[in-house]
Amino acid sequence: MLSSHNPDHPANDVPAGPTLDDLIERVHHLRDDLDAVRLAEAAAGTGHGIRHAVWAMVAHRLDEATDQLARLAGPEPPGRASLGMRVGSAEWNLMTDGVAWSDELFSIFGRDVDEGPLTLDQLPSWLPDEDQPALTAAVTGCLVDGRPVDCEFRVRRPDGSLRTVRMAGEPVLDDRGGTVAMWAVIRDVSELRASAVAAVRAGAAERPRAPVGAAHGVVIDLEESALAPWLGSPEAGRVRGRPGSLELAARFLPARRGTPMSGKWYDALELPDGGCVLSVGDLSGRGPAAVAGTATALGAIRGIALTGAGPGALLAHLNQLLDGGVHPVLVSALCCRWEPMGGLLTWAQAGHPAPLLCRGSTGWALPRPAGPLLGAVTDAGYAERTDLLEPGDVLVLHTDGLFSDIPPDGRTGHGGEPRLIGLAPRLAAATSAGECLRVVVDACGETGRTDDACVLVARVRS
Repeated sequence: MLSSHNPDHPANDVPAGPTLDDLIERVHHLRDDLDAVRLAEAAAGTGHGIRHAVWAMVAHRLDEATDQLARLAGPEPPGRASLGMRVGSAEWNLMTDGVAWSDELFSIFGRDVDEGPLTLDQLPSWLPDEDQPALTAAVTGCLVDGRPVDCEFRVRRPDGSLRTVRMAGEPVLDDRGGTVAMWAVIRDVSELRASAVAAVRAGAAERPRAPVGAAHGVVIDLEESALAPWLGSPEAGRVRGRPGSLELAARFLPARRGTPMSGKWYDALELPDGGCVLSVGDLSGRGPAAVAGTATALGAIRGIALTGAGPGALLAHLNQLLDGGVHPVLVSALCCRWEPMGGLLTWAQAGHPAPLLCRGSTGWALPRPAGPLLGAVTDAGYAERTDLLEPGDVLVLHTDGLFSDIPPDGRTGHGGEPRLIGLAPRLAAATSAGECLRVVVDACGETGRTDDACVLVARVRS
């Protein structure tokens, strides 16, 4: 067999191999796959301790390889960095004080790779003074209370320019529930915010109403209404329907007056086969842009669901749509498909709190199948889980922000909201979905909250 290095082998007869650009692209895809697996392990509670440190080391080696290959390839083509560098990832390891940044994050911050990534202590100094409290509160909530990170702030780059970024991530916990690291995806949303401001200024003189058609035929004014456009609540407390069918009740709980509306939603779609698709979620950002973006995402969910796609495939398709969009967004979502004939609930999630199941006097959060935030990882996969529901079971789907304060034991996050779980006996004793919803709303409060929240209750009729 001839070697490709044989000097007697004519150069024009050597089979074409991969180019340098091909190698760079392969390393990029491998780095994306690594991030997806790491996030999946974190969601499953297995990516911690020494295993987590090894993942960080591998990620660092891949970043080094990308940097070296990029140097071989020469200068970046004009325009390529601006499109490809708008999303980056970061990891801060509390056990080793190590920090790992993707190359994209250095580009977003305008920081030279040779200067190294910023520690969590250094990060606030890159923000304007008025933006620092929001970042500090989000990081503290993650490291101390185990809550997911979701905040927006501006970064002052070395050249004096300001970039608006959205940071979304999760704590990484050890076997005892302690936080050992924080992983985050950071997106540059400067153009998105600038577009929203320009749209508001353009219409400020006339203050036109901004109607948005929704799944339930509701039209609202995005600037003045406190209700999201798609929230046509299921008729709470209906008793019609045969045993084993699903009874629904839902509620949108707005933040206190003056707070811009978030991109949170709930939805229930009846299917031709008698089943239904339930979803709740949260699109990053606030104000008219977030509301319009959420309406678009919900329309896509309904359209994909009607093709017969399962929840995992549905979220994967939606992730591709978001990743290919002009404006980057991050979305957490939970999607469930209910099959009444077998009493089967098949569901998938994307960085979202798991459903709470109440049976008898016991309540628990269902184990989450792996799935990163939508828009965070290109070509990400979303695992599915199937649970058998019984007559009398109560399922609670909700977004973050349901309770404004931190629970007494300090435990929050995706492992199940303790105060919701504590309502299990009352929820199981309720005779309708509407009564269950009232139990939840009474416990979490209707007014004075710091953030919007959605809750959807599904009860299997006895």
